[in-house]
Amino acid sequence: MQQKLSSRERMLEAFCHREADYVPCCFMIFAALKNRCKDKYEFVEKQLEMGLDAVVELPMSPSDVEFDHSDLRGLPVRYHPEVKIRAWKEERTGEQNPVLFKEYHTPGGTLRTVVNQTDDWPHVDHIPFLDDYLIPRSQKLLIANRKDLAALRYLLIPPTADDIRAFREDAQTAKKFAVKHGLLITGGRGVGIEAAGWLYGLQNVIIAAIDEPDFVEEFAELLYHWNRQRMELFLDAGIDLFIRRGWYEGTDFWSPRLYRQFIFPYLKKEIEMAHQADAKFGYIMTSGSMPLLDMFVEAGLDVLIGIDPIQGKSTDLVMMKQKLKGNIGLWGGVNGFITVERGSKAEVREAVHNAITTLAPGGGFILSPVDNVRDTSQETWENVIAMVEAWKEMREYTVR
Repeated sequence: MQQKLSSRERMLEAFCHREADYVPCCFMIFAALKNRCKDKYEFVEKQLEMGLDAVVELPMSPSDVEFDHSDLRGLPVRYHPEVKIRAWKEERTGEQNPVLFKEYHTPGGTLRTVVNQTDDWPHVDHIPFLDDYLIPRSQKLLIANRKDLAALRYLLIPPTADDIRAFREDAQTAKKFAVKHGLLITGGRGVGIEAAGWLYGLQNVIIAAIDEPDFVEEFAELLYHWNRQRMELFLDAGIDLFIRRGWYEGTDFWSPRLYRQFIFPYLKKEIEMAHQADAKFGYIMTSGSMPLLDMFVEAGLDVLIGIDPIQGKSTDLVMMKQKLKGNIGLWGGVNGFITVERGSKAEVREAVHNAITTLAPGGGFILSPVDNVRDTSQETWENVIAMVEAWKEMREYTVR
C-alpha cells in the first residue's frame, strides 16, 4: 500500500498524470453545500468532514461588488473612476415583463443595456455587468459594434491598489488554513473571449468572427490583457492551480478553426504564464471539448475540468482517456444534474464505478459531479452521500 498523501499532494499527482494513493474526489462546484455555510472556510471544513479533497479557492473573502459579476468569481471587477452609471426601470405597454435599463457613461462613450425582467430574473431591479442571465433576456446587450470597445476599456481596468492589498491579506490567511489542512490552493476564474457572450452575445460574436474578424481579434486582445492583469495577482500569491472558465468556448459554439484563431493563442500564453510561476493550469469545458483535445495538448494544459458523460456533447470517456493519458488530467466523470440530482442511488453508484474504472487507470483523474450540485432536497443529498460512499469503496479497491 502506498503512503497516504495529503489532499494537496493527491491532487497534484493527478495533475501530473501519476497514480496517487487513491483517486481524489473534489466537487468542482457544490452550491447545495456552500449555500448552507456561513463562509468559504466553513464550506471547506464541511467538505473535509465528508472526506472530500476540498480546495482553498482564493479569494476566500467576498468582495463588495461580487453581485455585479456573480458568474466571474474571483477578484472584484471595478470601473474607471470617471465612469458614471445610470439605471432605471420601465413598465411598457404591450411588454409582458418590466424592462430594466442601465447606462455606463465613460470617457470613451456611453454603453447601454436593456433587459427583460422575467419572473425568474434573480437580481431584483439590478442589471449585473457579467452574468449568464443576460444572454437570453437582453433586448440590447452592452456592446453593439467595434466602436463600443473604446468605452468598454473603461469597464475593464486592472485591480485597484485597495483591492490588491485586501487580496494579499486574504491570501495570507487562506494559505495558512490550506497548509494546516494540507489542501490545494486554487485561483481564478480567468476568462477570455467567453466574456463576449455576456457583453455582445454568443451568436453575435461567432458570426462576427466570420464577418468581422478584426473586430473579434481586438475584442479577444482586450479581454486577454484584462484577464492577464488579474491572473498575475493569483500567481504572485503562490497558488497551485489557476482556473479559467470556458463553458462557452467549446465546439457547441466555436468551430475548431475559429477556436484556433481566436481562443487558442491566448489560452497558450496563459498556460505558459502559469507554468513560469510554477502553477498548474485548469480549463473548465463541460461540453464540446472532444474536437479540441489535440489543441489542449499542444497548449500544455494540465487539467481539463468538467468531463460530463451525459450532457457533454459527444463526450466519449474511453476515447478521451486514450488521447489525453499521460498529457492532461481529467476532472469530473459523473453528471451532476441528471445523475446526482435526478437519478437513483443505484445509477449514482454505477456512474462512479464507470468513471473510475474508465478514467483512473494510470493516474490523472479527479472524481466530481459536473458541473454542480445545486438542489437542496433530501433525495439529492442522499444521492450525494451515495456518490461519496461509492467513491470511498472504489478508492479502497484502487489502493489494493
